[in-house]
Amino acid sequence: MRATIRLQALTFDLDDTLWDNHQVMVETETGHYAWLDEALEGWQRNRGQAPAQRFAERFPLEAFLDQRRELAAAYPLRRGDFTWLREQALQRLLVAYGLDGDTARSWAGAAMDRFMLLRHRVTPHPEVESLLTTLGQHYRLASITNGNVDIHRLPLGRHFPVAIAAGELFAPKPDARPFLAALARLGTSPAQTLHVGDSWREDVEPARRLGMQVAWISPHIDDMPLPAGIHRLNHVRELPELLRTLGACRA
Repeated sequence: MRATIRLQALTFDLDDTLWDNHQVMVETETGHYAWLDEALEGWQRNRGQAPAQRFAERFPLEAFLDQRRELAAAYPLRRGDFTWLREQALQRLLVAYGLDGDTARSWAGAAMDRFMLLRHRVTPHPEVESLLTTLGQHYRLASITNGNVDIHRLPLGRHFPVAIAAGELFAPKPDARPFLAALARLGTSPAQTLHVGDSWREDVEPARRLGMQVAWISPHIDDMPLPAGIHRLNHVRELPELLRTLGACRA
């Protein structure tokens, strides 16, 4: 049986697995766009070029989202590279607003710097630091994310010698390649590795197809029967108990 194989490694999704991500993204999305609108308006006024219409009035957030969708459709290999999509969309809107190409690139880059600052203001669940510290004593750990959080910009990054940013591989989950990259760098087989994540489509299905076991963080689903090797948890804090149940935890 798969559960009798000694686990050697754990791979973790980040957003909505190690922290709640919804409010972070709301504040990041609105915050960096508002910053760009205000900073750009001030820059224009200082140059004696007070605009008749501010940037965010001409191009509200919905226009920004539409531009990202168009880019994702036009460049399918880049569809998971959210940082690139955002910066390119901002450049296009700023050019349409009347800025020349170099100035648009400069302001888009500054806005993305603001975005990344806000994006990394995540608050891990209170148990996560001690959880990873303990697990790191017994297992090799890796992170696999579709998001654009750089885990090594966070204190938690010290727990993840292997960190896979799927969008930068042009292979966002549920593509198998981020998982295969993590397994290769961990030096473990799928049967020796358990993946922890919240998305059925992006975490459970691809990991299961590779032969990994999965801890599915899903507090809003009832106790429906699950395929062998899939273990539903309400919260990541329940992971040590699962590992003990599997006979895999040495703690």
